Amino acid sequence: MRKSLIALAMAVVAGSALAADLRVGLNPAYEPFEYKSPTGEVIGFDVDIAKALCEQIQRKCVFVESEWDSIIPALQAKKFDVIISSMSMTPERARVVDFTKRYYKTPSAIVVKKSVKYDGPASLKGMKIGVLKASTQEKWALGELKPAGVTVVPYQSQDQVYLDLQAGRLDGTVADKVEVNGGFLRKPEGKDYGYVGHDQYEPKYYGEGIGIAMRKGQADLKKQLNDAIDAIRKNGTYDKIAKKYFDFDPYGK
Repeated sequence: MRKSLIALAMAVVAGSALAADLRVGLNPAYEPFEYKSPTGEVIGFDVDIAKALCEQIQRKCVFVESEWDSIIPALQAKKFDVIISSMSMTPERARVVDFTKRYYKTPSAIVVKKSVKYDGPASLKGMKIGVLKASTQEKWALGELKPAGVTVVPYQSQDQVYLDLQAGRLDGTVADKVEVNGGFLRKPEGKDYGYVGHDQYEPKYYGEGIGIAMRKGQADLKKQLNDAIDAIRKNGTYDKIAKKYFDFDPYGK
Protein backbone atom coordinates (compact mmCIF):
# COMPACT_ATOMS: atom_id res chain seq x y z
CA MET A 1 0.00 0.00 0.00
CA ARG A 2 2.76 2.41 0.96
CA LYS A 3 4.55 1.75 -2.34
CA SER A 4 1.30 2.40 -4.19
CA LEU A 5 0.80 5.69 -2.41
CA ILE A 6 4.37 6.74 -3.15
CA ALA A 7 3.95 5.80 -6.81
CA LEU A 8 0.68 7.76 -6.97
CA ALA A 9 2.32 10.80 -5.38
CA MET A 10 5.22 10.64 -7.84
CA ALA A 11 2.77 10.40 -10.73
CA VAL A 12 0.91 13.49 -9.49
CA VAL A 13 4.17 15.44 -9.18
CA ALA A 14 5.26 14.32 -12.65
CA GLY A 15 1.90 15.30 -14.10
CA SER A 16 2.07 18.72 -12.45
CA ALA A 17 5.55 19.31 -13.86
CA LEU A 18 4.37 18.21 -17.29
CA ALA A 19 1.47 20.63 -17.19
CA ALA A 20 3.51 23.53 -15.77
CA ASP A 21 3.08 26.86 -17.50
CA LEU A 22 5.79 28.07 -19.84
CA ARG A 23 6.04 31.82 -19.29
CA VAL A 24 6.86 33.46 -22.61
CA GLY A 25 8.28 36.98 -22.68
CA LEU A 26 7.47 39.19 -25.66
CA ASN A 27 7.11 42.78 -26.81
CA PRO A 28 3.71 42.99 -28.56
CA ALA A 29 4.46 45.96 -30.79
CA TYR A 30 5.95 44.19 -33.79
CA GLU A 31 3.24 43.34 -36.31
CA PRO A 32 2.77 40.69 -37.72
CA PHE A 33 5.06 38.81 -35.34
CA GLU A 34 3.51 39.92 -32.06
CA TYR A 35 0.94 42.66 -31.60
CA LYS A 36 -2.44 43.34 -30.03
CA SER A 37 -5.84 42.87 -31.60
CA PRO A 38 -8.49 45.59 -31.22
CA THR A 39 -9.75 43.68 -28.17
CA GLY A 40 -6.30 43.70 -26.55
CA GLU A 41 -5.46 40.05 -27.23
CA VAL A 42 -1.79 39.35 -27.97
CA ILE A 43 -1.61 37.73 -31.42
CA GLY A 44 0.84 37.15 -34.27
CA PHE A 45 3.24 34.70 -35.87
CA ASP A 46 5.49 34.38 -32.81
CA VAL A 47 2.44 33.86 -30.59
CA ASP A 48 1.10 31.06 -32.78
CA ILE A 49 4.54 29.44 -33.00
CA ALA A 50 4.87 29.62 -29.21
CA LYS A 51 1.48 27.96 -28.74
CA ALA A 52 2.38 25.20 -31.21
CA LEU A 53 5.66 24.55 -29.41
CA CYS A 54 3.93 24.50 -26.03
CA GLU A 55 1.49 21.94 -27.37
CA GLN A 56 4.41 19.78 -28.51
CA ILE A 57 6.08 19.84 -25.09
CA GLN A 58 2.73 19.54 -23.29
CA ARG A 59 2.89 22.84 -21.45
CA LYS A 60 0.63 25.87 -21.43
CA CYS A 61 1.96 29.17 -22.79
CA VAL A 62 1.46 32.19 -20.56
CA PHE A 63 2.49 35.42 -22.31
CA VAL A 64 4.26 38.14 -20.33
CA GLU A 65 4.71 41.58 -21.90
CA SER A 66 8.03 43.42 -21.66
CA GLU A 67 9.73 46.48 -23.10
CA TRP A 68 12.25 45.34 -25.69
CA ASP A 69 15.33 46.98 -24.17
CA SER A 70 14.69 45.28 -20.82
CA ILE A 71 13.53 41.89 -22.07
CA ILE A 72 16.82 40.05 -21.46
CA PRO A 73 17.24 41.48 -17.93
CA ALA A 74 13.63 40.42 -17.25
CA LEU A 75 14.45 36.89 -18.44
CA GLN A 76 17.50 36.82 -16.17
CA ALA A 77 15.32 38.02 -13.28
CA LYS A 78 13.02 35.01 -13.91
CA LYS A 79 9.98 37.08 -14.81
CA PHE A 80 9.47 34.54 -17.59
CA ASP A 81 11.12 31.34 -18.81
CA VAL A 82 11.84 32.06 -22.48
CA ILE A 83 11.74 34.88 -24.99
CA ILE A 84 9.77 34.15 -28.17
CA SER A 85 9.72 37.63 -29.65
CA SER A 86 11.66 37.78 -32.92
CA MET A 87 15.04 37.89 -31.18
CA SER A 88 18.06 37.68 -33.48
CA MET A 89 20.74 35.25 -32.33
CA THR A 90 23.77 37.51 -32.15
CA PRO A 91 27.14 36.67 -30.54
CA GLU A 92 26.64 39.44 -27.95
CA ARG A 93 23.30 38.03 -26.82
CA ALA A 94 24.61 34.47 -26.88
CA ARG A 95 27.14 35.46 -24.23
CA VAL A 96 24.35 36.13 -21.71
CA VAL A 97 21.49 33.86 -22.83
CA ASP A 98 21.17 30.51 -24.57
CA PHE A 99 19.34 30.03 -27.87
CA THR A 100 17.47 27.25 -29.60
CA LYS A 101 17.95 26.61 -33.29
CA ARG A 102 16.36 29.27 -35.48
CA TYR A 103 12.67 29.29 -36.28
CA TYR A 104 12.74 32.02 -38.93
CA LYS A 105 15.07 34.37 -40.80
CA THR A 106 13.99 37.51 -42.64
CA PRO A 107 15.99 40.57 -43.78
CA SER A 108 15.88 44.15 -42.55
CA ALA A 109 15.99 47.30 -44.68
CA ILE A 110 15.94 51.09 -44.67
CA VAL A 111 12.54 52.73 -45.19
CA VAL A 112 12.31 56.38 -46.26
CA LYS A 113 10.02 58.47 -48.46
CA LYS A 114 9.78 57.31 -52.05
CA SER A 115 10.98 60.73 -53.19
CA VAL A 116 14.42 60.18 -51.60
CA LYS A 117 17.13 59.36 -54.13
CA TYR A 118 19.19 56.74 -52.36
CA ASP A 119 22.80 56.10 -53.33
CA GLY A 120 24.29 54.64 -50.17
CA PRO A 121 24.26 55.86 -46.54
CA ALA A 122 25.84 59.22 -47.44
CA SER A 123 22.71 60.15 -49.39
CA LEU A 124 20.79 60.14 -46.06
CA LYS A 125 23.20 62.59 -44.38
CA GLY A 126 21.36 64.98 -42.05
CA MET A 127 18.26 62.77 -41.79
CA LYS A 128 16.77 61.33 -38.61
CA ILE A 129 16.25 57.58 -38.71
CA GLY A 130 14.21 55.92 -35.96
CA VAL A 131 15.04 52.44 -34.69
CA LEU A 132 13.88 50.10 -31.95
CA LYS A 133 16.15 50.56 -28.92
CA ALA A 134 18.56 47.65 -28.27
CA SER A 135 17.59 45.99 -31.56
CA THR A 136 19.85 44.56 -34.25
CA GLN A 137 18.50 47.28 -36.56
CA GLU A 138 19.81 49.92 -34.13
CA LYS A 139 23.18 48.18 -34.17
CA TRP A 140 23.21 48.21 -37.98
CA ALA A 141 22.18 51.86 -38.16
CA LEU A 142 24.85 52.92 -35.67
CA GLY A 143 27.47 50.98 -37.60
CA GLU A 144 26.47 51.93 -41.13
CA LEU A 145 24.40 55.13 -41.07
CA LYS A 146 25.75 57.17 -38.16
CA PRO A 147 29.30 57.38 -39.63
CA ALA A 148 27.69 58.85 -42.77
CA GLY A 149 26.16 61.73 -40.81
CA VAL A 150 22.73 60.22 -40.16
CA THR A 151 21.12 60.82 -36.76
CA VAL A 152 19.97 57.50 -35.28
CA VAL A 153 17.09 57.91 -32.82
CA PRO A 154 16.23 54.94 -30.54
CA TYR A 155 12.65 54.24 -29.40
CA GLN A 156 11.15 51.94 -26.77
CA SER A 157 8.69 50.58 -29.33
CA GLN A 158 8.64 50.25 -33.12
CA ASP A 159 5.06 51.55 -33.02
CA GLN A 160 6.42 54.82 -31.61
CA VAL A 161 8.77 55.06 -34.60
CA TYR A 162 5.80 54.87 -36.95
CA LEU A 163 3.89 57.53 -35.00
CA ASP A 164 6.84 59.93 -35.30
CA LEU A 165 7.25 59.13 -38.99
CA GLN A 166 3.61 60.01 -39.49
CA ALA A 167 4.06 63.22 -37.47
CA GLY A 168 7.10 64.26 -39.52
CA ARG A 169 9.55 64.02 -36.64
CA LEU A 170 11.55 61.31 -38.42
CA ASP A 171 12.71 60.81 -42.00
CA GLY A 172 12.77 57.03 -41.96
CA THR A 173 13.48 53.83 -40.09
CA VAL A 174 15.51 50.65 -40.27
CA ALA A 175 13.30 47.64 -39.56
CA ASP A 176 12.59 44.03 -40.39
CA LYS A 177 11.13 44.05 -43.92
CA VAL A 178 8.18 41.86 -43.01
CA GLU A 179 7.36 43.80 -39.84
CA VAL A 180 7.60 47.25 -41.44
CA ASN A 181 5.42 46.10 -44.31
CA GLY A 182 2.68 44.85 -41.99
CA GLY A 183 3.09 47.53 -39.35
CA PHE A 184 3.50 50.60 -41.57
CA LEU A 185 3.94 50.39 -45.37
CA ARG A 186 0.66 48.65 -46.19
CA LYS A 187 -1.29 51.11 -44.05
CA PRO A 188 -2.51 54.50 -45.34
CA GLU A 189 0.09 56.41 -43.34
CA GLY A 190 2.89 54.50 -45.08
CA LYS A 191 1.78 55.04 -48.67
CA ASP A 192 4.53 57.59 -49.41
CA TYR A 193 7.34 55.40 -48.05
CA GLY A 194 9.31 52.47 -49.44
CA TYR A 195 12.45 50.34 -49.08
CA VAL A 196 15.86 51.57 -50.25
CA GLY A 197 19.20 49.82 -50.33
CA HIS A 198 20.00 46.14 -50.03
CA ASP A 199 18.36 43.48 -47.90
CA GLN A 200 20.30 43.41 -44.63
CA TYR A 201 21.46 39.98 -43.46
CA GLU A 202 24.99 40.81 -42.26
CA PRO A 203 25.82 38.30 -39.48
CA LYS A 204 27.94 40.81 -37.54
CA TYR A 205 24.79 42.83 -36.97
CA TYR A 206 21.95 40.34 -37.36
CA GLY A 207 23.41 37.02 -36.28
CA GLU A 208 22.16 33.78 -37.77
CA GLY A 209 18.39 34.18 -37.67
CA ILE A 210 15.66 34.30 -35.04
CA GLY A 211 15.67 31.89 -32.11
CA ILE A 212 14.13 31.33 -28.70
CA ALA A 213 16.18 32.74 -25.82
CA MET A 214 16.42 31.19 -22.36
CA ARG A 215 18.66 31.40 -19.33
CA LYS A 216 21.97 29.56 -19.43
CA GLY A 217 22.06 26.03 -18.05
CA GLN A 218 18.64 24.86 -19.26
CA ALA A 219 19.81 22.04 -21.50
CA ASP A 220 16.65 19.96 -21.07
CA LEU A 221 14.34 22.85 -22.03
CA LYS A 222 16.56 23.72 -25.00
CA LYS A 223 16.41 20.13 -26.28
CA GLN A 224 12.64 19.99 -25.81
CA LEU A 225 12.15 23.20 -27.78
CA ASN A 226 14.61 22.21 -30.52
CA ASP A 227 12.79 18.89 -30.91
CA ALA A 228 9.47 20.77 -30.95
CA ILE A 229 10.69 23.13 -33.70
CA ASP A 230 11.71 20.10 -35.77
CA ALA A 231 8.34 18.46 -35.09
CA ILE A 232 6.17 21.40 -36.19
CA ARG A 233 8.25 21.83 -39.33
CA LYS A 234 7.83 18.15 -40.20
CA ASN A 235 4.13 17.76 -39.35
CA GLY A 236 2.93 20.78 -41.34
CA THR A 237 2.03 23.00 -38.38
CA TYR A 238 4.80 25.50 -39.14
CA ASP A 239 3.71 25.89 -42.77
CA LYS A 240 0.08 26.32 -41.73
CA ILE A 241 1.01 29.10 -39.31
CA ALA A 242 3.35 30.77 -41.81
CA LYS A 243 0.68 30.88 -44.53
CA LYS A 244 -1.63 32.69 -42.12
CA TYR A 245 0.76 35.67 -42.07
CA PHE A 246 3.06 35.48 -45.11
CA ASP A 247 3.06 34.65 -48.80
CA PHE A 248 6.58 33.17 -48.57
CA ASP A 249 8.50 30.74 -46.34
CA PRO A 250 9.86 32.80 -43.40
CA TYR A 251 12.19 30.01 -42.29
CA GLY A 252 14.75 31.16 -44.86
CA LYS A 253 17.74 29.36 -46.28
